[in-house]
Amino acid sequence: MGVIHIDHSGDPRVDDFRDLSTADRRPDRPGGRGLVIAEGTVVVSRLLSSRYPVRALLGVQRRFAELAEDLAGLDVPQYVASADTMADVVGFHLNRGILAVADRPAPLSVAEVVDGDGPVAVLEGVGDHENLGALFRNAAALGVGGVLLGPGCSDPLYRRSVRVSMGHVLRVPFGHLTDWPGGLDDLRARGFAVAAFTPRPGSVPLRELRAHAQGRVALLFGAEGPGLTETALAAADHAVRIPMPAGVDSLNIATAAAVAFYELARGG
Repeated sequence: MGVIHIDHSGDPRVDDFRDLSTADRRPDRPGGRGLVIAEGTVVVSRLLSSRYPVRALLGVQRRFAELAEDLAGLDVPQYVASADTMADVVGFHLNRGILAVADRPAPLSVAEVVDGDGPVAVLEGVGDHENLGALFRNAAALGVGGVLLGPGCSDPLYRRSVRVSMGHVLRVPFGHLTDWPGGLDDLRARGFAVAAFTPRPGSVPLRELRAHAQGRVALLFGAEGPGLTETALAAADHAVRIPMPAGVDSLNIATAAAVAFYELARGG
C-alpha cells in the first residue's frame, strides 16, 4: 500500500479510474460497479473524512502533497502519475489533478436520515445530476438535516453530482422513500409537517410557512418544468410558494431550495 508510481496508462492497478468519459464503462454508472468518484483536493478531502470506504487514489505528485495531512495513516494505494499518463487512464485531462474512488456503504434508512436537527428535503423526479449536486451543496451550507429521494431522482453519487456538490453529497445524509407517497406519512408520524413547493395560486407564501408549521418541516420539491405531481401535492400538509413578480413563475430547483432552506434557518 502507500505511494505507487505509475509509468504507463495500461497498468491494470488503475482500472478503477479508467475511461471515465465512456458512458457504458464508467464505474459510477447505475448498474455498474457502483464506485464513488471524487475529483480535486477539496472533494477528495471530504471523501477521506466521510463514511465511504476509500479504495485508491490517482493523481499528480503536487496534489498528493497538498493532501499530505489528510492522507497520513491512510492504508490504501496512492497511485502517482504524470498528468499525461493520468489523462490516458481517465480519458481526458483532469485539471484538478487527483481522483479518489470509494465503495458505497450500506444505504441509510429514513430514520437515520431524519435523526438530527433542521428541516429535511424530499425530492420527486429531480433527474438532473448538476441540479441534484447543487441542491446538496446548498443543503450543507444552510443547515438541512438530510435529503430523501422519491421516484424519478437521479443517483446523488454519480460523479457529476459529487463534483457539483463539492463533496457535500458525501456528508449530508440521504436515503430513499421507496413507498411513494406513503412514505410521507412516516415523516408525519415522526413529527414533520410536509410542505410542497408550487407556484400555484392559493399556496402559502414562504415567509408565512412558520405560522402553519411550528416544528420540523419536510420540504417537498419536484423537477424543473413539470414540478411536483398531483399525487405528491395531494399528500402534503401545506402548499408553499416563493413570491415572485408577475411573469416569473419558477426558479432553478437548487436555487428555490436554497431560498427555502435560508428562510427556515432565518426564521428558526
